[in-house]
Amino acid sequence: MITEQTKNNLPFDDQNYLMVEYPDYFFPTKNKRVKVKHLGQKFVSINQFFYDYLKEYHIPSVYVKDHKKNSLVYLKFRQLPFSVKILNRSDKRTSKIFSIKEGLQLELPIFEYHFGISKDSLVSESHLIAFDLCAIEDLKVINRICSKVNAVLKAFFERRHETVAEFTCSFGKHNNKIYLVDDFSPLSLKVFPEGDKNGWANPYSLNTSSEMRRYTDFLLNLTNT
Repeated sequence: MITEQTKNNLPFDDQNYLMVEYPDYFFPTKNKRVKVKHLGQKFVSINQFFYDYLKEYHIPSVYVKDHKKNSLVYLKFRQLPFSVKILNRSDKRTSKIFSIKEGLQLELPIFEYHFGISKDSLVSESHLIAFDLCAIEDLKVINRICSKVNAVLKAFFERRHETVAEFTCSFGKHNNKIYLVDDFSPLSLKVFPEGDKNGWANPYSLNTSSEMRRYTDFLLNLTNT
């Protein structure tokens, strides 16, 4: 979940919809805020593209439409208090545990459940069920959605000679139905080019305005090809 988002009720229908605003800054570390010109507008464009794209594959999301240059309209949802990180390449932690090369392409994706945003947020399915964070049937639906989203995104990027190494999904409920509520921004999508790296910045180390701008523009350009 992007913590920089601002959620507001829409004045014309606050019972059913939310307006989600994406600001022109991000936090590379907890206490450091970095401003990037037009960042919110670009985040909106990237998210809007992938929400529309996934809709073609009947993947349920709360996205309704764009509202302004830096905001989207969502169905009003109740956020589930965890996120699912999908790994298609081994990250630093996985590589250390299993003694494999970092960045190794995985034969099957890894689903990680995270409660909170700290480094020690990793939990198991049993934690989610035992502490009543998610019903078993809802978790089955979430896992199916994650599998489908991963397959669709992998195919999308492979056709463009890129590899999606990792992304994070969050979920919410609207009228007792599970929906995808986040997130296809540069803060979630970790995409690596197979060839020319022009305009690309390492998504695991976006610390400056310039690095975030380059990587955001890299993703934005992919949505226009």
